[in-house]
Amino acid sequence: MNSEAQVGTKTQEGALAGFKVLDLSRVLAGPWCGQLLGDLGAEVIKVESPSGGDDTRAWGPPFLEGESAYFLGCNRNKQGVAIDFSSPDGKKLLADLIPQFDVLIENFKSGTLDKWGFDSAWFEKHAPKLVRCSITGYGSSGTQSALPGYDFILQAESGLMSIAGTVDGEPTKYGVAIVDLATGMMAANAIQAALLARYRTGKGQAVEVSLFDTSIALLANVGNSHLATAKDSGRYGNGHPTIVPYTTYHCLDGMVALAVGNDKQFAKLSQILDHAEWAEDERLKTNSARVQNRHLIDGLIAEKLKSFSSNVLIDLCRSNGIPIGRVNTVKQALALEHTADKNMVLEIAH
Repeated sequence: MNSEAQVGTKTQEGALAGFKVLDLSRVLAGPWCGQLLGDLGAEVIKVESPSGGDDTRAWGPPFLEGESAYFLGCNRNKQGVAIDFSSPDGKKLLADLIPQFDVLIENFKSGTLDKWGFDSAWFEKHAPKLVRCSITGYGSSGTQSALPGYDFILQAESGLMSIAGTVDGEPTKYGVAIVDLATGMMAANAIQAALLARYRTGKGQAVEVSLFDTSIALLANVGNSHLATAKDSGRYGNGHPTIVPYTTYHCLDGMVALAVGNDKQFAKLSQILDHAEWAEDERLKTNSARVQNRHLIDGLIAEKLKSFSSNVLIDLCRSNGIPIGRVNTVKQALALEHTADKNMVLEIAH
């Protein structure tokens, strides 16, 4: 995340410098939220159970000096403490800590804090300026509100899985826990909005995000297309339901992702590939026509690109304003010159 703060830099402060966050969450959505706030300069204290800690500590291999890479990937910029909330002393310590913080993040099952005595009345009395964020699986209302939430299950239930995968294949989950990650981002956004509201009102507030709400929201244009037509969506592999050409193609030396967003770009692509006539063909002239004839144009482009070097094609497209990129492995992406330019990978003392 871009911020004025940089790891290892003491002369600059992030936008949230001075704010204190108590992160009671575990696994991914909550910790990701806390990490984002830490990236922006907040002081984040992560609280874990003394009996094993965050589940992700055991999610490996790989492990780095005894700690899982997964855990390290969503808990940077935090300090840690262990508290046993099942004991009276642990609950008292929590009660002493909360008023010292600006933000509280938790992803317990709905009602857990209330059961421990930390209900709305307690917060109003003891921490009226606190912004408390609750992250749940299905929210505090609705027929499934009592169920725990898991990214994989929500990808399935929300329909996200049904629109990922090969055209004739089975529904496929995303390569990362996209629902958890997006929920963490929405939580961080909601927290910052509540902190802004605190300047106007002088009071904190409770905000709630859920994996279910996030997963439905992530349907975005695909969900809206269903609401507009009542038709269900299918899978398009690496293609796009309403933009063509917009998919991956094989070159002589690897795969590229090509995204032609308008008819002007398509005309330029046609010229680059020595087939200017494509842009005058009524079956291909407009995006709407190309969507109806996606197999035709994708086949023509795929055949043509077999003889292109990916470097040559990328240079030609980019010089003509056509979006294109190489299909990289994770290793290649993290080793890119631009990745280094943006300080996305840093070596720091842990």
